[in-house]
Amino acid sequence: MIWMMKLLHLTMISIWLGGLVALPFLLFQRRSLTGEDLHRLHRLVRALYVSILSPAAFVAIASGTALVFLRGTFVEWFSIKLVIVGVLAALHVRLGLLVLQVFDADGHFGKAGAMSLTMATLAAVAGVLLVVLWKPQIDALALAPDLFHPGGLSEVLAPVISWAQP
Repeated sequence: MIWMMKLLHLTMISIWLGGLVALPFLLFQRRSLTGEDLHRLHRLVRALYVSILSPAAFVAIASGTALVFLRGTFVEWFSIKLVIVGVLAALHVRLGLLVLQVFDADGHFGKAGAMSLTMATLAAVAGVLLVVLWKPQIDALALAPDLFHPGGLSEVLAPVISWAQP
């Protein structure tokens, strides 16, 4: 059961992340197209995002969640991995918003945007691979000794909470 879930997880991650790397370059193609070619690219990009990438992302995250409980992966390095997966999810949402904006009548997407999104995606992918393969030993109590005491989380998050309040 576990090996089938791992296979599903890795397959869906490969599809999802491969699409996240390819999508900026497809959006970049919009700059030189007009007419039917532009509409064809728009249909392709939307189909890729809606029919392939988003379901692959959902299944990758769902199967990864199932693996957490099947394997009992409750260690500190896994929290770092989840933060990086959160970055990948944010990039996924950003690309989805770009799909809507780029194909507007006055929409455009430059080379710098394509390169920066691709580099951010590749950096996040490398981060996940590094953390998963390295599995660093992190002592959460050494980093935040009061974190697991009542009210400890509010002390750790106080700078963020005060910054976010109006």
